[in-house]
Amino acid sequence: MKIMREEAFPIIGELRSCPLIKRYEANPILTAEDVPYHATLVFNPGVTRYQGKYVMVFRNDYGSAEEQRLDGTNLGLAFSDDGIHWEVQPKPCFELSDEEIIRAYDPRLIVIDGRCYMCFAVDTRHGVRGGIAVTDDFETFEILSMSVPDNRNMVLFPEKIGGMYVRLERPFPVYSRGGIERFDIWISDSPDLRYWGNSELLLAVEDIPFANTKLGPAAPPVKTPHGWLTTFHAVDFDPARGKNGWEESWKKRYTVGVMLLDLDDPRRIVGVYKEPLLVPEAPYEVEGGFRNNAIFPCGIVLEDTGEVKLYYGAADTVICLATAHVDDLVRLCLEGSA
Repeated sequence: MKIMREEAFPIIGELRSCPLIKRYEANPILTAEDVPYHATLVFNPGVTRYQGKYVMVFRNDYGSAEEQRLDGTNLGLAFSDDGIHWEVQPKPCFELSDEEIIRAYDPRLIVIDGRCYMCFAVDTRHGVRGGIAVTDDFETFEILSMSVPDNRNMVLFPEKIGGMYVRLERPFPVYSRGGIERFDIWISDSPDLRYWGNSELLLAVEDIPFANTKLGPAAPPVKTPHGWLTTFHAVDFDPARGKNGWEESWKKRYTVGVMLLDLDDPRRIVGVYKEPLLVPEAPYEVEGGFRNNAIFPCGIVLEDTGEVKLYYGAADTVICLATAHVDDLVRLCLEGSA
């Protein structure tokens, strides 16, 4: 049972997006109307460049928007030549189903040594698990590992570091965090992407001024000369918030943060921007969604020009794009303020 003690959450108050990151003027870039099969909420996209194309795997929750009812979840596939305009493929690309697994969702895509790896979350009848799969064609996926409950929001670094694969993750240590919902970012490594260990805390909720309930990895880390540029989602809870979507009560706000990790030892944080990078402000982020006040990035692309494309789910309903220059983001992390 999840225990929520409202007095345990100091109120964060008003937040603003960093002026150095810009929303794409024609957001959203993908909605349920763009999907050629049953789709209701299209969000939380993993995006990468692979074999000369931009590739997106997105979460699709299907049901009835009119009745505000959801019936299931699958993962859709789309390709693009420019990272902005997308062609959705005629059927979902990944769907797990057996007596134990309920659904897979929230994909992240990472290319390592010419192969595309996908991290994903899985709801099972005995807890939430995180999985890693590999594919060469987005038709066949080999599942390499599945965590024990409860863990998810996994992202891989795009290369081995010190001879080991490395991932960020967000376990759910309810009892060890005093019986309240307060979750942090952890880091683990593996010799083969199957067996994971050497786990330790990387970034805690109390380290981030604009979070009071949980942090988690967002898009996979991007390599820069100054370190691994790493986004994360930060969540704050406010009991004064009421109905902000389909549910009777939605009291959380999801924002985006950014940090820089050491290239040779990503367990060492080089710098953290102490303000949010992106805050729900646009109409498609704060109105008319399944859960308003939510921005959740799962995809990132660093262009040769230095432009960073950050792909995110907005209000758990549509897919959007924001851009910034990599040098600006690195500077935010190193200086701690805009």
